[in-house]
Amino acid sequence: MKLTKALSICTLLIFSLSGCGIYSFDGASIDYSTTKTVSIANFINEIGSGPPNMAQTFTEGLKDYFQRRTKLEIVQTQGDLQFEGGITDYRVAPQAISSSGSTTRADGTGLMRLTIVVAVIFTNTQEDEASFQKPFTFYADYDPSTTTLNAVEEDLVEEIFDALYFDIFQEAVARW
Repeated sequence: MKLTKALSICTLLIFSLSGCGIYSFDGASIDYSTTKTVSIANFINEIGSGPPNMAQTFTEGLKDYFQRRTKLEIVQTQGDLQFEGGITDYRVAPQAISSSGSTTRADGTGLMRLTIVVAVIFTNTQEDEASFQKPFTFYADYDPSTTTLNAVEEDLVEEIFDALYFDIFQEAVARW
């Protein structure tokens, strides 16, 4: 009796979570009955600094992020969900001073921060009020006393992009 009741409750819970097709375990709240496609235009490196393939890497990474987390078909243009934009800032700045321990030698930089800003224009053709145009910013730090930017730049950019993909995805389709 208890086992049957427990199975009934579990079955009901599973169907109530997945029955309408709008919510998923990845956080997306997409109505797949009306929203079937996503188009992600090539993002542009508007500032000219950073790795030479940074804009292409970002564009392809965002496409991959949506492919792995939704059932949407990626199309070249005119998707039900549309993304476009550009990388608008790429800067390295000191964040912490490190004491040299000497009165004759200057203090140095103990921590450097790489910050990337991506401006995104998102159009939801099914729900216009969900559309937005805004910048997304993220950063990663490294210690210049143990490494150089050239040595860690690829890893830092990947870490920053992963965070940006998450933030953009959440803003566009999670909307909790």
